Amino acid sequence: MSPTVPFASLPIDQRDVSSAYGPDSTVRPGVAAGTVDELRLDSSIRFPGTTRRVWVHRPSGHSADDTSAVMFFNDGWWYLDPDGDVRGGVVLDNLAADGSLPPIIGVFVDPGVVDVDGTPTKHRNAEYDAFDGTYADFLLEEVLPVVAARYRVADDPMMRGVCGGSGGGNAATTAAWSRPDGIGRVIAFNPSFAQMPGGNPYPALLAAEAHRPTRVFLHAAHRDLHWDEPDRNWFAESLDTASVLARASWDFRLVVGDGGHAPNHGGVLLPDALRWSWSGTVGA
Repeated sequence: MSPTVPFASLPIDQRDVSSAYGPDSTVRPGVAAGTVDELRLDSSIRFPGTTRRVWVHRPSGHSADDTSAVMFFNDGWWYLDPDGDVRGGVVLDNLAADGSLPPIIGVFVDPGVVDVDGTPTKHRNAEYDAFDGTYADFLLEEVLPVVAARYRVADDPMMRGVCGGSGGGNAATTAAWSRPDGIGRVIAFNPSFAQMPGGNPYPALLAAEAHRPTRVFLHAAHRDLHWDEPDRNWFAESLDTASVLARASWDFRLVVGDGGHAPNHGGVLLPDALRWSWSGTVGA
């Protein structure tokens, strides 16, 4: 039987819309909280001079001996914070409890921090907006081995995903594009393709390259930055990317929401984005 979508009225003013969170984004009675280990990476080969924090989330009852899928989350604590806009750990706990996901380890990775004349400064844009394989290599060859030293992780790239929003959406998309041998699933919330150096590379690349098995969940905000302007249009760049994904028969889903360049709607979507992204893998 096909699902019936509940009625929801459309907002008339699209500028400052916020969406209510569903039950999967709040602590649910009877669902035990998972465990979270905080790690610190004090050096990096790919990003010399950076330090950062990483949080590893495992749902309640997860065994270190289980071979598990891995989901990277860019902007680590911002996505993990149970009182924040995304609440990734709470969502993972709820979805694990109802069997919506395979055994999965959430790896929440902060952007690097560099010392600039004695002032700690985020290295976020340099890491997230670049169109090269450096960030993907960092996740797979510097972060993942630290996790794999503690827990068994799957080798299959389709059992590894990456999620991010804004510049973190750029980083998620580029990581999967650069390393299809290591990452097979992408969730990108209102990505900032328009601010990538040289512009958004994906429409041209996707039209020219062979089809890949990568699964992509793409979200666009209707009132994202410069939404009604000819240049650096965040909204249009996401739509252009989605259009080429559709024409090239990729396994993707596009969700367009109202509101501006904010994490709220992506956070609300996260439970279903994860369900869709990992559908067909439960029990794998």
